[in-house]
Amino acid sequence: MSTKINTLVLTLGLVTSSAYAHGHGHSHGAPLTEAEQKASKGVFNDSDVKDRALTDWEGMWQSVYPIMLSGEMDPVFRKKAEQDKSKTFEEIKQYYKKGYATDVAELGIEDGVMEFTVDGKVSACRYDYAGYKILTYPSGKKGVRYLFECKDAESKAPKFVQFSDHTIAPRKSAHFHIFMGNSSQEQLFNELDNWPTYFPYQLTSKQVVDDLLHH
Repeated sequence: MSTKINTLVLTLGLVTSSAYAHGHGHSHGAPLTEAEQKASKGVFNDSDVKDRALTDWEGMWQSVYPIMLSGEMDPVFRKKAEQDKSKTFEEIKQYYKKGYATDVAELGIEDGVMEFTVDGKVSACRYDYAGYKILTYPSGKKGVRYLFECKDAESKAPKFVQFSDHTIAPRKSAHFHIFMGNSSQEQLFNELDNWPTYFPYQLTSKQVVDDLLHH
């Protein structure tokens, strides 16, 4: 991890720790408006979708995949099974295991640059905004993916990146799903089963699970 990102981790730690010192850790900035709440559930007008800058995702982030594999997230899946009688606990757990799967343990985003940590090795690139895509999923709900591209041919970082965080206009992200690849943005649009998910780096496993239980 670069010194730059290390400094960012320390800075974020102060912000995140204080934010999570109260209640269940839902200090994610201003409360969601009614329209934002509906949008987070996939209900919105296309005309309400706005461009967003990479700064909305700036920070240091951790993959939740290791937390899921540890079994610590089982209470989240049990709750979902209770709410959705059509799927068993084990079916839900397997769904999220496939969804969360990734080898990118950490993501650092600062000043337009993204750093990807895989097995302790870091690759980085500056990303340019490439617009957004509104998708309608099989469930009938809609979602927005924000597109970014790495133009540096020498970089080992993914050429194409898409963010999805249930938000359709400028707002700091509290957690997000990301789609990454080297073929094209169009190919990534077809990925519906694997959506690596990231939470702030400074959160403990317990805080992440707590957030998912109350999300």
